Amino acid sequence: MSETILPELPQELWRAGKLELAHGVQQFLQVIRVATAGLGQYLAEIESRGAKDLYGYGSTATWFADVAGLSFGEARPVVDRAIALNPTRGLDGTELPAVAPATAAAAAEGAVGDERIQQILDFLASLPLDTSAEDREHAEKTLAELARHAGPRQLAKAEQNILGWLDPDGAEPKEPEPKQPRRELTLERRKDGFWKLNGLLDDEAGARTAAALEAYASPRPVDEFGQADLRTKSERLGDAWVDLVDLAIACPDQPGTSGYRTLVHVTIGLDELKSGLGTACVDYVGTMTARDARMAACDCLMLPVVLNAAGEPLDVGRLRRFVTPGQRRALNIRDRGCAFPGCHRPPKNCHAHHIEHWADGGPTDLRNLTLLCGFHHRLIHHGDWQVRMAADGLPEFIPPQYLDPLRRTRRNTLHRAAA
Repeated sequence: MSETILPELPQELWRAGKLELAHGVQQFLQVIRVATAGLGQYLAEIESRGAKDLYGYGSTATWFADVAGLSFGEARPVVDRAIALNPTRGLDGTELPAVAPATAAAAAEGAVGDERIQQILDFLASLPLDTSAEDREHAEKTLAELARHAGPRQLAKAEQNILGWLDPDGAEPKEPEPKQPRRELTLERRKDGFWKLNGLLDDEAGARTAAALEAYASPRPVDEFGQADLRTKSERLGDAWVDLVDLAIACPDQPGTSGYRTLVHVTIGLDELKSGLGTACVDYVGTMTARDARMAACDCLMLPVVLNAAGEPLDVGRLRRFVTPGQRRALNIRDRGCAFPGCHRPPKNCHAHHIEHWADGGPTDLRNLTLLCGFHHRLIHHGDWQVRMAADGLPEFIPPQYLDPLRRTRRNTLHRAAA
């Protein structure tokens, strides 16, 4: 086993810059993963020799739980992963190969953590019993290599593709019997500016609503942005509801909007709009930050009313300024979904982002537009990522320095690979 050197902590961590903080997290994360892989090798060897003969315990998991101060339920998955990733020996001394040797190699390098390892092991356990050893080995190698760079959603998509190839018939679908519809909904604006939504749905409508919300409420992949999705389940469901409302409003048959994403009037000063500092008035009943107003203006989520210092309206937004249906179709064909690297969101869940903002003189044409989902739209406006149009007419993204010191450009290859 190679020696792992712990990174040094700065004496005063609060003085560290964001690049040093990001590198520190990445270093410690790799150390933890390599150490976990090494621990697994020891546990597999104890399993081979027999915990009862070595220490008098009935199982390796029981012994490990006692040594580590864990419950049996906490210790058992750790031991099970160790046995699956490392070769062991049977009672007669014959060697039993690892269930997932390629995944074990990636784990030993610190390239994958317990979550992706367990995801791969669960998938292998779900394969049909008549799957050949060659197919099983090929599937495991494919997933192990992908897990080095992909997030949970991309890995799950690859698992679905592999399972569709190995078991094209799948399980027989079952249709639930519908019940008598009963639906109620109330929406009221509170004094603090928030809106309270309450509802009651019958079983069928509730199941459809839950399925729609769950589809948009999945945690964002960790590997794409270098950090975990810290939103609670209720916060993710709230964001999913907004995504569904945006999707409904963008429908060409939507009454009153005809597919344009024009919802409210936003009154904002010219200086605030250009700088992104300050606040804007939303339909005279609420406020939003100028930074959010600047982002929303990209894709007609509002009709902007721009004021000069004296409060005189300088410009009232017009639909001809915004992305036309023809331009939107061209964007959908070109980008095929959110253009941010690694994002899976389809065109219907995306906004049209001005690369050079229209408040700064950027034109509304295809060379200055790209599709971004709501999360990545906000990331471009508020984060350290940058987007530009390449010489071939396709958008490319420049990551922050803490993700890539050379800041090499990246593109989304998922949509074109799936086409």
